[in-house]
Amino acid sequence: MKKQTSNLFDAATEPNLQKPLAERVRPQSLDEVVGHQKVIGPDSTLCKQIAAGYLPSIIFWGPPGVGKTTLARLLAKELEYRFVSISAVTSGVRDVKQIIEEARSQRRYYNKATVLFIDEIHRFNKAQQDALLHAVEDGTLILMGATTENPSFEVIAPLLSRCQVIQLGELSADELKIIVERALSKDVLLSQYQIELPGLEALLVFGAGDARRTLNLLEMTFHLAPKDGNKVVITEELVKQAVDQSPLYYDKQGDYHYDTISAFIKSVRGSDPDAAIYYLAVMLESGEDPTFLARRLIILASEDIGNAEPYALMLANAAFEAVKNVGMPEARIILAQVTSYLASVPKSNAAYLAINKAQELVKSKGPRPVPIHLRNAPSGLMKALNYGADYKYPHDFPEHFVEQQYLPKGLENEIFYQPSEIGREAKLKQYLEQLWPKRKRKKR
Repeated sequence: MKKQTSNLFDAATEPNLQKPLAERVRPQSLDEVVGHQKVIGPDSTLCKQIAAGYLPSIIFWGPPGVGKTTLARLLAKELEYRFVSISAVTSGVRDVKQIIEEARSQRRYYNKATVLFIDEIHRFNKAQQDALLHAVEDGTLILMGATTENPSFEVIAPLLSRCQVIQLGELSADELKIIVERALSKDVLLSQYQIELPGLEALLVFGAGDARRTLNLLEMTFHLAPKDGNKVVITEELVKQAVDQSPLYYDKQGDYHYDTISAFIKSVRGSDPDAAIYYLAVMLESGEDPTFLARRLIILASEDIGNAEPYALMLANAAFEAVKNVGMPEARIILAQVTSYLASVPKSNAAYLAINKAQELVKSKGPRPVPIHLRNAPSGLMKALNYGADYKYPHDFPEHFVEQQYLPKGLENEIFYQPSEIGREAKLKQYLEQLWPKRKRKKR
């Protein structure tokens, strides 16, 4: 027993143990990366480029904890390129220019390529991004950026056009399980214990596709668990205790960020303006980008409110422009107005369900031929083939409507859009049922 205590004490003094578990077990080669086989698998475009000695500029887009930073480091390591990492939150144009000069020197004197990795690249403003353009274009730098935001929203078009955009999805439960098992067997501390994990399923659920979050919870539960010699049992109750004790600081790359934006959206969707305003305040006080919040409100206005109150989308879009033009601190008032309004109006997800259903049908059965009477007839041949010949122009008929077939053959009775009986959408429902008998039949 004394021998074990001595070993653990010695291990605890090693620098490696001062790092979080997620950092201690970070993959050291592409072969150790779990998941993303479409991106880095043997048949992937990126793998073939690396094999040919070519590394393109890349923007990794995806949720936290899926390996964006790790992949950037390992790709640079694979070709033995110099790797420089900065954060868009703490770095400015001066930092970028200095790195560019150093990269030129490395290229000139040592023939060494430089990879510049920018975390949260969507936080760089236009001037900062402009400073990168020429260096990326002439090959002084290979740019790698990581973002949780759609890069087309925040990365300027000239820079985006010089990069490959690689989208990384959440890790599956099976992939997280492999990562956990590897940590148990290879980590300098955990590997010294016999760890049983009856709470594994809970750990994977709360990990929510995020490897860093999963490993953080594993490490926390390990320290919470009672030790019987070198035996440790991590139960579901311990995992829940670790989740409850997680520090609620607002890290824009961390768990609480995503928990808070989730609570914000769900509060608006649930028509609770007080809760929505509270979570809005939490995010604003923590320095969240107001345009990020404004974009979320635009999406929510269509997905969760839709035609129950179509004005919501116009208001949300106007708010996005206003937030960009005004900036903080006044942007908080605009966001509060739109948030409280969207939370207070009737809700419908009918439009969201309609496009989902239509896309699933197209994916499963393929697109059907457009009916002849709806086809465009720009040439004499097409007119001779009766393209558009039997089309009935609705405005030539009473009440500007005439019943005719618009859906392709075989889909005549499909109904994708089913209006709710809430808000303004109730009138749309009533009107459509008057026009289309199939909707009345569907109702029965």
